[in-house]
Amino acid sequence: MAAEPTIPSVRAVAQAGTRMIEDAQQSVVQVRSGSRGAGAGVVWDANGLVLTNDHVVAGRRTGVDVRVVLPDGRWFDTDVAGRSGSPDLALLRLREVPGDLRAAPVGDSDALRVGELVYAVGHPWGRLGAVTAGIVSGLGAARGPGGGSSTRYVQSDVALAPGNSGGPLLNAGGEVVGINAMIFGRLALSIPSNAVSTWVAGVGRPRPRLGIRVLPVELPASMRREGIEGSGLMIAAVEGGGPADRAGLLVGDMLIGAADEPLADVESLLQAVARAESSVESPIILRMMRGGKISVMNVPLGEAGQAA
Repeated sequence: MAAEPTIPSVRAVAQAGTRMIEDAQQSVVQVRSGSRGAGAGVVWDANGLVLTNDHVVAGRRTGVDVRVVLPDGRWFDTDVAGRSGSPDLALLRLREVPGDLRAAPVGDSDALRVGELVYAVGHPWGRLGAVTAGIVSGLGAARGPGGGSSTRYVQSDVALAPGNSGGPLLNAGGEVVGINAMIFGRLALSIPSNAVSTWVAGVGRPRPRLGIRVLPVELPASMRREGIEGSGLMIAAVEGGGPADRAGLLVGDMLIGAADEPLADVESLLQAVARAESSVESPIILRMMRGGKISVMNVPLGEAGQAA
């Protein structure tokens, strides 16, 4: 006769959760940038790489004044290996790497679902290693006041406060699925871990770009006859002499797709550009509308500057 499956007790489940949090706290550091106070960071690589928000180290051209404090109180000077205002990320490199540095496990942010339990770890108001819990309340783009461009975030109701910026958002398995960036109304916004991994992989490499600025707009109802619905990106500015200018893109052109993927928001265009392996030899294929007519254009990408 087969044995009946055992059901973990509530206490056993709680203890497992406590151990997971305690393990995660060992990879969360405090980031001190001169007189700007302190934020949080997460050990991204045991070879000495720490990830935080760009606004935590804002105003510092080098890492001279940026220090990382480990959970046990040891501190290390750093160099800034990479910074970006969009996404709001900074990568720090410890000048001296301790042998017991513990990197956080990184999860798949695309696997997150609304209603899933998540945790934030940081140092709100100086309380080192504080933990708050909540659920994922939304996934996708969030717009700032007045509209404008949008960025993809993991939206949750975990409580964040000054000192949480740059710390990790964890799933129930203790994996980093986001980097906590800001509070928007009553929501906490975190940069998805998959977007973070893509950004980290590109640090120090030439960034491909199109040389345009775009605005998300609703597509006209007439386009439904073409089987196209939703939003597109209208070109609001074209950099003179840039890749888009040389390819013939114009202000007012409507971008509706890139490499067979729809362009519903600015982030989707940035991701399409980032997927280009070579900035010159691999053009991006854009589907666009001009004067009511849809066409396809191959645009070789440039380097550095703005990602889009």
